[in-house]
Amino acid sequence: MARWEPNARERLVRSAVELFAEQGYEATTVTEIAERAGGLTKTTFFRHFADKREVLFAGQEIHGRIVAEAIAEAPASATPLEMVGLALDGLASSFTEDRRDIGRKLRTVVAHSAELQERSAAKRAALSETMARALRTHGVSELVADLAADLGVRAFYRAFDQWASSADSRTLVEYVPAVFSELKTAVSVLE
Repeated sequence: MARWEPNARERLVRSAVELFAEQGYEATTVTEIAERAGGLTKTTFFRHFADKREVLFAGQEIHGRIVAEAIAEAPASATPLEMVGLALDGLASSFTEDRRDIGRKLRTVVAHSAELQERSAAKRAALSETMARALRTHGVSELVADLAADLGVRAFYRAFDQWASSADSRTLVEYVPAVFSELKTAVSVLE
């Protein structure tokens, strides 16, 4: 692969995940990632990512935008959980089947690094805050927006983990509503 080939960002992500899975996050250098991505340079890597940790969390801003737009476009009559459901549907549809293997490897890499676990938790919190902000903009009270967003983000990541670790043919779009429904049922029996 030559340096000029398209999709450098995607190639860097795939290379990083592969290398981290093979030799560990701490043992992998940016130079190795760039070289694995088809002879790219460190400079090219840093044009796309601030550091090697960020290569694993690429797309966070896109996910936030998807969630916010889905809630903004929800009908005025939608309940907070219906709006969250629409946001989750939009988010899940952005994950194509080729992301399953990346997700499987990524889960393992993150599980073995305290630094990456911390970054993953921050990413989840940011997605929840984006969702809650969009709900508040749609007229939902702060407390209800926060709770609905937290439930939605929990459902998404639980569904993602199930999807990434499964070998069945169901898509993430099929996993998310089922898990969201399970969590809503669980919440209803808390009283």
